[in-house]
Amino acid sequence: MNTIETLNIAKSLQRWAKERPNSIAILEMRSGQKKTFKELEQESNRLASGLIQYGMKPCERILLMIPYGIDFITLTFAMFKADLIPVLIDPGLGKKNVLKCIQEVHPQGLIAIPIVHAIKKIFPSPFKSIKHNVTVGKRWFWRGTTLDNLRDLGKIDFKLAPTEKQNPAAILFTSGSTGPAKGVPYYHDIFNHQVKILQNQFKIEPGETDLPTFPLFGLFSSGLGMTNIIPDMDFTRPGQVDPKKIIATINDFKITNSFGSPALWDTVSQYCLNHDIKLSSLRRILMAGAPVPGSILKRFENIVHEDCKIYTPYGATEVLPVTFIERREILEETYDLSNNGQGICVGRAITGLEIKIIEISDSPILKWEDAKKLGSNAVGEIVIKAPWTTKSYFNREDLTQLAKIKDENSFWHRMGDLGKLDEQNRLWFYGRKNQRVITETGTLYTIPCESIFNQHPDVKRSALIGTGPRKKQKPIIVIETNNTKRINSSKARENFTEDLLKYGGAFSITKSIRRVLFHSNFPVDVRHNAKIFREKISLWAENQ
Repeated sequence: MNTIETLNIAKSLQRWAKERPNSIAILEMRSGQKKTFKELEQESNRLASGLIQYGMKPCERILLMIPYGIDFITLTFAMFKADLIPVLIDPGLGKKNVLKCIQEVHPQGLIAIPIVHAIKKIFPSPFKSIKHNVTVGKRWFWRGTTLDNLRDLGKIDFKLAPTEKQNPAAILFTSGSTGPAKGVPYYHDIFNHQVKILQNQFKIEPGETDLPTFPLFGLFSSGLGMTNIIPDMDFTRPGQVDPKKIIATINDFKITNSFGSPALWDTVSQYCLNHDIKLSSLRRILMAGAPVPGSILKRFENIVHEDCKIYTPYGATEVLPVTFIERREILEETYDLSNNGQGICVGRAITGLEIKIIEISDSPILKWEDAKKLGSNAVGEIVIKAPWTTKSYFNREDLTQLAKIKDENSFWHRMGDLGKLDEQNRLWFYGRKNQRVITETGTLYTIPCESIFNQHPDVKRSALIGTGPRKKQKPIIVIETNNTKRINSSKARENFTEDLLKYGGAFSITKSIRRVLFHSNFPVDVRHNAKIFREKISLWAENQ
């Protein structure tokens, strides 16, 4: 029984409830509600017991569709304890995509706010597998029970359910920023690995105060024994965050650790610089979700204490984290190389993980012997092997085949990204595989080409796209400017275009780009608001 119990990631919460019972586990800024570790442990026990009493059975997939906050964290831990499988889908994917994801995963239960239950009545088909309905809030005309009823049903002395190794702990959907959103089964041992990695690699200590601006990292806060301050923000739009609220929370609560997307930190750091504000309590910032420009990292020199570490880890929903690098190494060693079109350095492999670069292929690779391995500084496809890599996509064998390569008793995961390893075994990111532009004379990679144009003072950001047949594409650089005077007349556009082509013409990797388009506001991914949706820009460019 003990070995089975230790697998369950909810064990980490039990530990802090014993070691730090009266310390604040979660504080929700919007409502002012808070819970100690002992209260979080008891409340998640009560809800785990209530879910089982209500009729849910171990290994059932339960769709959790409520805003990120105390109830979200408590219910997720309750489901871990009851050996139920929470299914988490990003609401920012849009109604059509969310319904498609629900249909794909065939959930047996739904725990959601009233609006979701109302949508279920209007679009019943994707929800037809659901047997158990729980409303978080007021239940109207639909069947089921409420969260308050579950609390009344449950008991706080709930014992962790036996957790078999082959039972998923959760199904997390990818952001769908390149291709369809996919369900990724996570297992308890993967979550346990991740908690250990975050603790060891980033020297996170229990008792720290955390400001996670992405829901999954809020769960890690509780697992690591940190006080989790839930900011007052729209978690589906980190790029539109109110910097004053984030800054006030960091300084009022002496936040030591924070995870956020580059889009969020871009807004916050710019506000700090403009108003001469310091964030002196921060010991550590994890910035991820998209490539982090060195220009953002440079700003922090005058914002954080000199001992504060700023990491830009690289990973994906399927395997997290993969590599990490600290801000100073970027600014002192790799930033200038990135500006010269050598990609973005994302650092060295996390201990226990292997990285290889293989020749680019758009087809499945069934066996590791069939993959052609490349040496140092050769650009190819990034593949990794690690004990915390997820094994498959839920109900998508076709996509699993494209992403995994069998290797004896294990497998390699294809990241879908391109890059190279340097002589120091540091990984350099060159962009998504399916966004490369293949011309008659060679292949252009998004990140290196864009970094050239991004240095122009009137460029906010750029996107490399290709139009035409796959192997005879015409490269186009699309520009979002930070100076609208450069595009407010046809003559101004003409001069700006000439200026940009001269800029690109000075580098061998960009001199073949002879067409420039201007876009007012780039579409970005729903999760971090930082990855550029180049596919959407390509469709737009076809009509220009």
